[in-house]
Amino acid sequence: MKMLPNPFRGEAEALAALTDIPMPSTEAARPMGLIARCPVYAATPLAPVPDLAARLDVAEVWIKDERARMGLGSFKALGAAYVIACDAEAGEAAGQTYVTASAGNHGMSVAAGARAPKARAVVYIAETVPERFAPRLRDQGAEVLREGATYEASMEAAARAAERHGWRLLSDSSWPGYVTRPHRLMEGYLVLIEEVARQIPAPPTHIFLQAGVGGLAGAVAALARVHWGDGPDITVVEPDQAPALAASIAAGRPVIASGGVSAMGRLDCKEPSLIALKGLARDANGFLTITETEGQAGAALAAEVDLPSTPSGAAGLSGALAMAKAGALAADARLLLILSEGPE
Repeated sequence: MKMLPNPFRGEAEALAALTDIPMPSTEAARPMGLIARCPVYAATPLAPVPDLAARLDVAEVWIKDERARMGLGSFKALGAAYVIACDAEAGEAAGQTYVTASAGNHGMSVAAGARAPKARAVVYIAETVPERFAPRLRDQGAEVLREGATYEASMEAAARAAERHGWRLLSDSSWPGYVTRPHRLMEGYLVLIEEVARQIPAPPTHIFLQAGVGGLAGAVAALARVHWGDGPDITVVEPDQAPALAASIAAGRPVIASGGVSAMGRLDCKEPSLIALKGLARDANGFLTITETEGQAGAALAAEVDLPSTPSGAAGLSGALAMAKAGALAADARLLLILSEGPE
């Protein structure tokens, strides 16, 4: 475990290199209104878990359980499908081909979102993505293509295919010149934290947010600040093999992180989403990198309390557990954690 306090906290334009990048949206009304019309929508549960509070020696632990979100198994159901729904509402989705790269869950959202407006989904997966994800994507109607040694390489393949064929690129990351769709995609994630704000009886004192490129963390942190101001201590949790956000904060500019392959596969992203990075530079209190062993420990603890997930899905819990073991959490702390995907 390594904690990096955020030197840019509260600065609206923290990183000079991101001047032309928008901040994450905090306009929750539109995604809440659109998703309410979806026949399979239901708010996911938020519940206290006393056993976890006892294990972490804190007052409360609240778990936002995304494992059954809209039948797709993760919070990412709220992202790409929302973008496509917005396109459909504008009459722009039918007959389109949406192409993306994914480690599994984002691709599921693209594929599911494309079905209703009779669009097509093409999903590139890297060599590091387990083959068991491919049938799940195909079951949702996606065409699955494997290309690239890393997630970033598969993203490049998807972008090339979009340009070559005139397809619509729908990435969950953002970079210079590509911000409109990922900005809207992150807006879809606001549903999760808006639900929490309506469900939780009192504001949390601490929020632990797992991050790959940072879309979920950036969206949740931005709206959490709107609802609860400076109150919660917001910690971003990444694998130490893929510290895309922490390395960029340490450098004071976006960088490509180095590292090996992480078992926290959905978080194994070496390059941050620039929208997320900009928002988190303003909103996060700190950036915590955890080891592979610490990631496994959090997943094991989740299973012990009958909340099975993966090292990726339980990484926020892993970060909290590592902090608790270091004596860095007060006994009166009230933690908000997200269980972001179901078990494999």
